Amino acid sequence: MSIAFLKGHGTQNDFVIVPDPDNAIELGPDAVAVLCDRRAGLGGDGLLHVVRSAAHPEAKHMAGEAEWFMDYRNGDGSVAEMCGNGVRVFAHYLQRAGHVEAGDLAVATRGGIKRVHIAKDGDITVSMGKAAFPEEQATVTVGEHSWPARNVNMGNPHAVAFVDDLDQAGHLFTAPLTAPAGVYPDGVNVEFVVDRGERHVAMRVHERGVGETRSCGTGACAVAVATARRDGLDPAVTGAPVTYTIDLPGGRLVITERVDGEIEMTGPAVIVAEGEISSEWFENLGA
Repeated sequence: MSIAFLKGHGTQNDFVIVPDPDNAIELGPDAVAVLCDRRAGLGGDGLLHVVRSAAHPEAKHMAGEAEWFMDYRNGDGSVAEMCGNGVRVFAHYLQRAGHVEAGDLAVATRGGIKRVHIAKDGDITVSMGKAAFPEEQATVTVGEHSWPARNVNMGNPHAVAFVDDLDQAGHLFTAPLTAPAGVYPDGVNVEFVVDRGERHVAMRVHERGVGETRSCGTGACAVAVATARRDGLDPAVTGAPVTYTIDLPGGRLVITERVDGEIEMTGPAVIVAEGEISSEWFENLGA
């Protein structure tokens, strides 16, 4: 028996997609890591395990609000709370598979229920929740350069550093140093940001458990709200939403923070391939 898979990306943040409505496929960390390996497997920044909420022990309590659970894994096999680009690709897959139509839907994640709108033109908007600003602050260091970082939590932790040049972030093969160590006990996504114009910035990101990626949805949201606060903009205070355009190596996202604090991310999602994994190869991974 073979196992179906698809490959997709959102602004070049790419994913292996494994449809498994009944949660019948056991995906251990080693198997996920090999499937995401760009030489030994299919290649991807992460894996989207598509499961009905009622069939997954971590999502049963959300089944009344969201039929589908995005069981997301990082490229190294570790479990993650959320992935903004992943939600867009997940929703696009559900539409392609005939499970949902264009319009509004809810997706269950470990970071809570995410509201999604699939537009007729193909762009997908995800309500990413509200940003939290933990009091603990950190410093990010790459080589001889250090910067103060804004601590933002989007269901997962982010350290946002404003730099003069994105090249100062270095190669980002390994995680930038953050101090003090206790601020991010479970690791952190680190974003480096430069200005491009009015309410327009560019960024690079090191995602924990992955390395540098072409795009990071929650990171773009963290960058937008951190930049807004740097610019003295807070919709809860001004009574007006604020929108930033975020350029990433893999494309462009538009982030809006509403007056109620809800953050919306709009961007594309693409399915590029589909096929089957042989059960023999999969079983040899020790899944």
